[in-house]
Amino acid sequence: MNLYYREYGESGAPPLVFLHGLFGSAANWGAVARRFEATHRVILADLRNHGRSPHADAMGYPEMTADLLDLFDRLKLNPAVVVGHSMGGKVAMWLALQAGERVAGLVTVDIAPVRYANRFEPILSALAAVDTETLADRGAADAVLARSLADPALRGFLLQNLVHRGGHWHWRIDLAAIRGAMERLLEFPAVPSGRQYLGPVQFIYGGESDYVTPAAERAIHQLFPFARLRVVAGAGHWVYAERPAELAHALEAFLVQI
Repeated sequence: MNLYYREYGESGAPPLVFLHGLFGSAANWGAVARRFEATHRVILADLRNHGRSPHADAMGYPEMTADLLDLFDRLKLNPAVVVGHSMGGKVAMWLALQAGERVAGLVTVDIAPVRYANRFEPILSALAAVDTETLADRGAADAVLARSLADPALRGFLLQNLVHRGGHWHWRIDLAAIRGAMERLLEFPAVPSGRQYLGPVQFIYGGESDYVTPAAERAIHQLFPFARLRVVAGAGHWVYAERPAELAHALEAFLVQI
């Protein structure tokens, strides 16, 4: 699958790839990623069923990693530092475990290689409740989402996926495919015994988030023995949006060490 991507910086510079989370897109990383275009070849990818990338029914971490390796081959990214938030962080971890020679360094943001509870059903139901065929405007969609999603910041994030094309509104994300793949997305694939990524790794997480628990830390160190953990105080799950300067500083500190 040919993923859509955005590229900044010099083509000959060390490659730095950013991956978004569930319901996101490459645009989510813009404010942080553009800070590195003077020193790196910056790639922001839309994962399958998101943003401007193609849709497909199959949507697990092996499939998304295969898409990413195709992008690496297309752009001759060998190796690259990969930064992933949430679902994108799981893709980045699986890439490092399956093709470690393609990964110069790994940074995950508020995610670990463990199973999570399904927190997304209310979001999927709210998005499905928007009748895009009769929708008048974005404000009307927000009003529908507000019936069940009280957080305006969350609604604003989700509404980035609503686009007007061909005379009507539609969701860029493939809601049916995401719902069908949810169990696989909540999991982290089974890793063969003894498999580890031995390169440099940084796990950055929000101090107000509950995604990186002590149990998750044990799973991290089992698969990534050289991992370092760094907390961003005052941030929840969406660290890149809530504390972009602190996240960029953490990433800069990581990059100068590899």
